[in-house]
Amino acid sequence: MGRVVVDGEPLWLEEDRAWALALLAVEADCCPECKQPWGEVTDSRSEEAYRAELIRCHACTTSAQAVRAYQEKGGQTEGLHVHLDRIT
Repeated sequence: MGRVVVDGEPLWLEEDRAWALALLAVEADCCPECKQPWGEVTDSRSEEAYRAELIRCHACTTSAQAVRAYQEKGGQTEGLHVHLDRIT
């Protein structure tokens, strides 16, 4: 958080630990897909409380197309990583 650690000082102060633990608690209470709070999104009163908008990521589209072409040629995808470079 911008604190300069000098020799003999701990890297994490109690306040730092408290903030880190609070973040872990918030993240643990979220849907792994949409990251919304479980208590809210699983409540039956929230059934029609959300609107979805589809957005295309053109980098992900290019990546998926490259993987599909690789698979169609018999390539194995285990351990495969895709590196993207912006060309324009």
